[in-house]
Amino acid sequence: MTEPMSQNSSGQGPAFWSYGFRPFFLSAALFAGIAIPFWVLIFTGLDGVEFFYAPRDWHVHEMIFGFLPCVMTGFVLTAIPNWTERPPMKGMPLMLLVMLWLTARLTMFLPWMPPLLLAMIDGAFLVIVAGVVWREIVIAKVWGRLPIGVLISLYAMANLVFHVLWQNGQTTDVAERMALALIMLLLALIGGKITPGFTEDFLEQAGVTKQPAAFSLFDGISIVLIGLAGMAWVVNPASLLAGLAFVMAGVIHLARLVRWYGWLTWREPLVLILHVGYGWLAMAFILLGTSILGVGLAPEHAIHALTTGAVGVMTLGVMTRASLGHTGHTKHAGPSTMLIYLLVNLGAVIRTFGSSLHFQTDVSLGLAAACWSGAYLLFVGVYGRILLAPSL
Repeated sequence: MTEPMSQNSSGQGPAFWSYGFRPFFLSAALFAGIAIPFWVLIFTGLDGVEFFYAPRDWHVHEMIFGFLPCVMTGFVLTAIPNWTERPPMKGMPLMLLVMLWLTARLTMFLPWMPPLLLAMIDGAFLVIVAGVVWREIVIAKVWGRLPIGVLISLYAMANLVFHVLWQNGQTTDVAERMALALIMLLLALIGGKITPGFTEDFLEQAGVTKQPAAFSLFDGISIVLIGLAGMAWVVNPASLLAGLAFVMAGVIHLARLVRWYGWLTWREPLVLILHVGYGWLAMAFILLGTSILGVGLAPEHAIHALTTGAVGVMTLGVMTRASLGHTGHTKHAGPSTMLIYLLVNLGAVIRTFGSSLHFQTDVSLGLAAACWSGAYLLFVGVYGRILLAPSL
């Protein structure tokens, strides 16, 4: 499976603005490294902090509609040239898009912002990203990428729904579930493409005869099942149908994962981590399903298997590989990268299962934040210089 072409910025302005993954990956990692510990301080009693939204809603919104779209945009803007054989967004347009994302994060922090202006600034980012994706799909006629355009557009809509609900005095649960259901589909689609693809490349180079199973009707059914479970969950988060569908989806996606022979990639953590992240996704389905059925974890803890586990692990897996591969560095996970992977997984385990292990809430949150956000801050320390420097 080929990756998006790397580009040396010589003669084309600063390297940092030569490809989408550079500013967006670095920005997302910095934000994740700062925002989560700050939220934990607020949750555990830090006084005098006010946002436009209530602290809980700020935390949820900024993780779902701030952090993850930043990573997603970096990935999509870098992948588009490979899909379309067209030049990437770079220079001033890329800089303006990053500034819009940053402005949205700042406005969400200010309690005195006019509500409509805040919603317009924050909502505009994903709307513009969706527009860029649709423009490239249409111009290049790469109709096979239509699902990505549709999902990002729905994601932008979910963000707007969040603002409308909150500013009308209603709970934002529906918008949050809409976004999380879309995240499940995006992870299954993108993860289901790159994980077996990169595994195939690695196994071929290693001379291993076994290869991941090609995309088939089985994979298609597994993705459709996520969509059905997600829709049932959005409509009624306590429905028996949603619970059973999520459990079934988890089992099927575990089977899908086994078909990719991830254990054969143990010599290269840069590939293995994608299998671990997809394993978190399958486990999140099962944990969420059983929580709806009244068994196991509470729903708020089961959700963190998706957000801190699947999202946290898979984003760092993609960010580390892309940062190396698209800048001309050897695609190999050294000790510091393996420490990043260890920390993000440990943080996800503590955040998801801390209550089951009878950790005190403050201790559990503090440890989880230290590990999870520490992984992203370590990414900044290790990969920041790579993202800022010209490609080799």
